[in-house]
Amino acid sequence: MSRMWKRTAAGLLTAGLMVGSLTACSSEREPAAGGGDATAGGAAAAEDTLVGIAMPTKSLERWNRDGANLEEQLQEAGYETTLQYADNKVDQQITQLQNMINQEADILVVASIDGTALAPVLQTAADRDITVIAYDRLINDTENVDYYATFDNYQVGQLQGQFIEEQLGLADGAGPFNLEPFAGSPDDNNAKFFFSGAWDVLLPYVESGQLQVPSGKAPASNDDWQSIGIQGWGSDTAQAEMENRLNSFYSGGTKVDVVLSPNDSLALGIAQALEGAGYTPGEDWPIITGQDADNANVLNMLAGKQAMTVWKDTRELADRTATMVDQIAQGETVEVNDEETYDNGVKVVPTFLLPPVVVTPDNVQETLVDSGFYEAGDLGL
Repeated sequence: MSRMWKRTAAGLLTAGLMVGSLTACSSEREPAAGGGDATAGGAAAAEDTLVGIAMPTKSLERWNRDGANLEEQLQEAGYETTLQYADNKVDQQITQLQNMINQEADILVVASIDGTALAPVLQTAADRDITVIAYDRLINDTENVDYYATFDNYQVGQLQGQFIEEQLGLADGAGPFNLEPFAGSPDDNNAKFFFSGAWDVLLPYVESGQLQVPSGKAPASNDDWQSIGIQGWGSDTAQAEMENRLNSFYSGGTKVDVVLSPNDSLALGIAQALEGAGYTPGEDWPIITGQDADNANVLNMLAGKQAMTVWKDTRELADRTATMVDQIAQGETVEVNDEETYDNGVKVVPTFLLPPVVVTPDNVQETLVDSGFYEAGDLGL
């Protein structure tokens, strides 16, 4: 049973900027067997299946959207749900998951805060035959994660790196330009993929001298990404870091040309630091990348303060995850399209990857408004 949305518009309108189509395969499983009636004897009615949804925080717009979209879809299909946000506190998320287990949840959908900290509580879930879906962030160091639903996070970074490459004309030999790279939260497994995708494009230009990093904060390889990570994806932390780089390394008229920001939260703080340092939108404003198409960042794009964002339509992710829940509850084959990439240190987790989309000021209407993700009035259009 599936509730795939019937939409005529969406990010698919920008197919030229999307990942190539992914070939679906499948992963066999037994029907869910948690505290409710979704037992190994056969399919369960939706109303007899409790789905626990654990989200990391309410402080970022995208997680509010994710939680609300997924809960709405599951409830419309008749599932009982419990949705919890953990304020970016690992211990709080663990307690919330334990409470869901005690409530006899049949399926857990978990967007982890720290992908390495959940092994003990997920062992408790496994002991009670509860199926676990990792949502957008891979859960590491445990065999007790059954499926993973996410976007192609390496491709997110590639799109950011390729955008910088194209805008600066790097492939044609242009340069040198001053680059300041940032990476995401060191405890978020996705941050590694974002940075690797971008750095695989940009590092050769750093090594050739076409991109110069006055702060010296240029990781020698993808493996060193945590050295420039911003804990908790905090806008304030990113702002403070950018202010420090500007004050320490950009005196005497030296200007930043481009900032690799892996998401919109960091991009907000970076833009605020630049404004505080006297940068104004226009020709001298640096290229700043982003991800998530948060409202404030789309407004910044339209105001010339951010060059692009990579949009991950969280409605699609909620839809795919709800389909997985259906397939688990009904004892059906769970559809995945990647059974090779996402090794969590213990197992390769069967995964369904969704494609991200580049949004610039030129296609905001086409991608974000025409698809219904935003109302025109939300963006002053």
